[in-house]
Amino acid sequence: MKFRAVIKQTDGWWIGWLVDLPGVNAQEETKEELLESLKVGAQEMLEAEVPFEPGFMMDAIDIPEPEWA
Repeated sequence: MKFRAVIKQTDGWWIGWLVDLPGVNAQEETKEELLESLKVGAQEMLEAEVPFEPGFMMDAIDIPEPEWA
């Protein structure tokens, strides 16, 4: 899977977040550490158990991968 990451270096830190997984963001001292933290955050978000109320169901949908610039 691929997710779009917005990253920026500011005041000696690298900050970033995943556009496609709201809530996954990180701040690290190097770009490499930032990208690794974003990967870990994405994995943890996708593995998280989601509690459902009675009557709700979970399903998966297939969306073609976009062509990113």
